Amino acid sequence: MAIKRICKYGEKVLEKKCRKVVFEDIKKELPALLADMFETMDAVGGAGLAANQIGLDLRLAVIKIQREGEEPLSLVIINPEMAEKSGSMYEDEGCLSFPGLFAKIRRAAKVKVRALNEKGLPIEINAEGLFAKALQHEMDHLDGVTFVSRLPLMSRLKLKPALMKLKAQWKKIDESKMKPM
Repeated sequence: MAIKRICKYGEKVLEKKCRKVVFEDIKKELPALLADMFETMDAVGGAGLAANQIGLDLRLAVIKIQREGEEPLSLVIINPEMAEKSGSMYEDEGCLSFPGLFAKIRRAAKVKVRALNEKGLPIEINAEGLFAKALQHEMDHLDGVTFVSRLPLMSRLKLKPALMKLKAQWKKIDESKMKPM
């Protein structure tokens, strides 16, 4: 297992729609890849990590949600598709590709997602609240959409100068040099 470097704002891989995974083609490498993704996400305290955030053009993501008083829920989604969404929430959101940046983003409050799990089996996930937000955020990554692009135009324009300054700082961050927790 290894902590991977997380791609930051401005890197083209984050703006590209990821290619669909052919499960049989990655089956052998998948356990090691998923272990690396979970270790990377845990090292920086994230709730989700899409493959393109570590430079891979694969339509897969990992999510780990800690609900109060419960064991963490760890989930792998491969080739996820949104089946249903309803309601609305407007909450602060952050992203491992934008370290330390948070913004209020509107998301569906409830979602139903269909995907493959780490064994290549079809799953259907019903989620709400933080779990729903994490699923939508990671699926956006797989479509080449970052959370700041969900902001209204005026908010994005106001944020642009700060993003340019932060971009230079973020280039220096390399999570792969961190010690595992």
